[in-house]
Amino acid sequence: MIGPLLNTAVAPEPTLWSQTVGVLGAIGLNLLVVAGIIIGAFLLSWILKLVIRRVVRRIVNGAKNKANVDDTQALERSPLAAIRLVQRTRTLGSILQNIVNVSIVIVAFLLIINLLAPSALGSLTLLTAAIGAGLGFGAQNIVKDVLNGMFIVAEDQVGIGDVVDLGLATGIVEYVSVRITTVRDVNGTLWYVRNGEILRIGNMSMGWSRVIVDLALPIGTDIGLVENTMLETMKDLAKDPKWRTRIIEKPEVWGLESVSGDALVIRLVMKTRANAKDDVARELRMRVLNSVDEMGLTLPQLNSITLSGLEGAQRVRGANPPKTKPTTITTAPPPPERPVWRPKKTPKDQESNDSPESPEGSA
Repeated sequence: MIGPLLNTAVAPEPTLWSQTVGVLGAIGLNLLVVAGIIIGAFLLSWILKLVIRRVVRRIVNGAKNKANVDDTQALERSPLAAIRLVQRTRTLGSILQNIVNVSIVIVAFLLIINLLAPSALGSLTLLTAAIGAGLGFGAQNIVKDVLNGMFIVAEDQVGIGDVVDLGLATGIVEYVSVRITTVRDVNGTLWYVRNGEILRIGNMSMGWSRVIVDLALPIGTDIGLVENTMLETMKDLAKDPKWRTRIIEKPEVWGLESVSGDALVIRLVMKTRANAKDDVARELRMRVLNSVDEMGLTLPQLNSITLSGLEGAQRVRGANPPKTKPTTITTAPPPPERPVWRPKKTPKDQESNDSPESPEGSA
């Protein structure tokens, strides 16, 4: 029994100094860990931002090199139209940077809370879940706007400078973000459209466009002569050095469109670049008017038409349906003749067939 008593008596009691040193050491260690977490978060954020900026810069420089220009604004005049790629890349790059910042801040905050107060993390999780549920119900429109905006930007549905019809507003796009799209209409009004409210987008600045002019003629006019004259007028417009770069296909006369008691209407069509439709339409109307005046005709009306609905769907390829190659029809060989059984002739039948007179003739 002496051994246990001696061991119990020898164990020294902790002094105030040793307790203070232990607490200070634990606090200093926690502070070092917190500082390491913060420094690591800043370092990781800087590295990821550097990678994103380098990728964006490489894409932008590649677009500039392909277009053989020195500045981004000159890309608008480039045949490659790489300005849309630049805008989309920069927008997505800014979105990725914001996502990286928010994610790193949240992870660093949770690590620091887990280090300083491990027991508080459970209650903080419940509080965060409650706040998240409240924000989910209250801010669902914002989440919808952001998600829809990300798809609009990533899929290149609209770009700055495009003429669009968003259903809620029609005009020129001045700014596209992940939450709103700003459109300025022809009157100068600037519309702020939430991306979550956009159900359809009609982009009139992508690909090509079509100028459609309906020419009304007096009753009794020689339609064939007028069609040939209008076709020559449109061909002269397409060959003009000022306009030939804006017209991408040969002009067409779709023929007699409607007949009424007052006028005969023929339709003139020209396929143009998307951003040159209005200019070509004005010049075409002026030249058509001059040609009609030279022919000595009086126009009941001269209208520009925008096809829509069923008529627009039927005429999307032009006046005539697309031509297809004729299907080759191969004729099958005739079936072989089936053998027919005949009875074998006897010598008596052979003699009766060879006789010159038949029984009816002898009678």
